[in-house]
Order: sequence, then structure tokens, then C-alpha cells
Amino acid sequence: MASNFIRRLVVVLVMVACVWSSCIVARELRVLTSMKARHEEWMNLHERRYDNETEKARRFQIFKENVEFIESFNKAGDKPYQLGVNRFADMTLEEFRATHTGYVRPSDIPRAMGNESFAKKYSEDVPDSVDWISAGAVTPVKYQGQQCGSCWAFSAVAAVEGLTKIRTGRLISLSEQELIDCDTTNNGCYGGYMDRAFEFISREESFAVRIRGYETVPHNNEGYLRMAVAYQPVSVAIDSNSRALQHYAGGVFTGECGTQLNHGVAIVGYGTTDDGMDYWLVKNSWGTSWGEGGYIRMMRNIEDYRGLCGIAMQASFPVA
Repeated sequence: MASNFIRRLVVVLVMVACVWSSCIVARELRVLTSMKARHEEWMNLHERRYDNETEKARRFQIFKENVEFIESFNKAGDKPYQLGVNRFADMTLEEFRATHTGYVRPSDIPRAMGNESFAKKYSEDVPDSVDWISAGAVTPVKYQGQQCGSCWAFSAVAAVEGLTKIRTGRLISLSEQELIDCDTTNNGCYGGYMDRAFEFISREESFAVRIRGYETVPHNNEGYLRMAVAYQPVSVAIDSNSRALQHYAGGVFTGECGTQLNHGVAIVGYGTTDDGMDYWLVKNSWGTSWGEGGYIRMMRNIEDYRGLCGIAMQASFPVA
């Protein structure tokens, strides 16, 4: 009797295992089907098309992995920022970094060192918060486009647009394309450096506005950087080699990222959240579907003197 009972028990267990296995397979198929439907919806939303079915299958797999990463990150809820499924969801980090950055610092240009003259020129007595967007000194967020490493031009133009508004009262949307096409000291879609863009603008009489030149913020000091931003928008470089940054959707970004600078952006303000977290308000050039309408708040006053993602390492701004 015992052996019959054991045999019946084994049969029951096998049947249960088969049913459970079938349920798992069915659930996985439902998830896969749902993910494919989400990919189709995402493709329609962003007008994304692929050359062939092989490429589409590869992009779907990348999309699926990114969505799973985003949802897992948000579910953990242990960071003060969130991720989202934006227009870059079918790209690997390596592809994204290769096609949507473009900051290249020439090796023959020395880094600016901290000095007392900067502190004397730009007062340390600055407001607790600054928002050049609310002040009307920032044009709408733009998109540098795919396959064009022109972030340097967008960063420089944002700073010049801000200075022009502050000095003249006129907010003029300037042409990044003119810099990309005509500034031969930089490399167009193959990368560039904001300081050289400022030099080009100061020399080029046909450009819509004129500046006298630029000034460099003493490097690796968020205090000096804050003093500069209190006066006007400032061009900075950051390390964008971060999967979380690629999919950033809102909140105060705290990393992970390093200090290998490869992307130019513009700081257009700073402040502190209600729960006491200091941040930089940064205008990006990845379109309005990324981040907080194209902006990102990056943690300010961190222990690393270079700033989060190296934001305090190479900062400069135009002068009138």
C-alpha cells in the first residue's frame, strides 16, 4: 500500500509540476507579447522605423532589456530620481554615448586653476537659488539630433543666449548649426569644445550677437561655479557614461557616473529641494522627451571636489 501511495503521490506531483511549468511558460509568453506591443506603441510614438526584421528584432531585445532595467530601478525606489522609457530606449549605452555626446577638450589647453581674482570679481554673496529659466534668459530645449556629436555647440549657444538676454533684454534663439558648419577650430558633428566656440563667436561679425570673449571658472570648485551661475548661464562638461542618465526622467540625479568628460551642457540655475538636497539646474540638448522637459537637476555640493559627473571640472561662460 505504501508503494502504491508513493506512486500516486509522484504522479500527482508530476502533474502539478507540469501545470506549474505550463503556467510559467504561458506567463512568460504573455509578458513577451505585452513587451512587443509596448515596443510597437513606442515605435509609433517616436516615429521609429527599422531597415529590416533582423534589425527590428535586435532593437526589440535592447528595448526589452532597457525597460526591465528602468522598471527594476523605479521599483527599488532607493534613489531621489526616476527613470523613464524615452526616445533612447532602443539604444545601448555605448550606442547612445557614441551618437549623442561630442565634448572634446584639446590636449594643449591647460585647466583653469582656482584663484583669488575670480572670487574678487564675482561676489561670494549670491542668492540661495537662481533660475534663469524663470528669469526669461533661456530658450526652449533643443535636440542636437542623432549621429551628430554637437553638444558643444548647444552648450555654448545656451550660455550666449543667456548673456544676451541679461545684457540687452532680448531673448534670441541663436543658430547652433552656424557653429557646426563654420567654426573650423572645432569638428562639427565629430565633437568640439565650448571655449573655442566662444572664441569663434567673438571673432565672427556675421553671428547674430557679439561677445568680447569668455572666462573660465577655476576648476574643481562648486563654490566658484555657483558664483558664476548667479551671474549668468554657464557652459560645463559632464561624464554622460551612465545608463541611468540615458533614461533619466525626473528628480535629483545622484549618479552613477564618473569624471571622463564627454558631453557639453549648460547650467541655468541652482537650488535646494524641500527636503534639503542641493542641485544644479541643467539644460541639455537631448530634446524635451528626455528628463524634466529636457532639463536635469544634478546633485550639488558633493564630497568629490570635481562635482557630480565632473560638472565642476571644465566650466566657462561668455563675457559681453
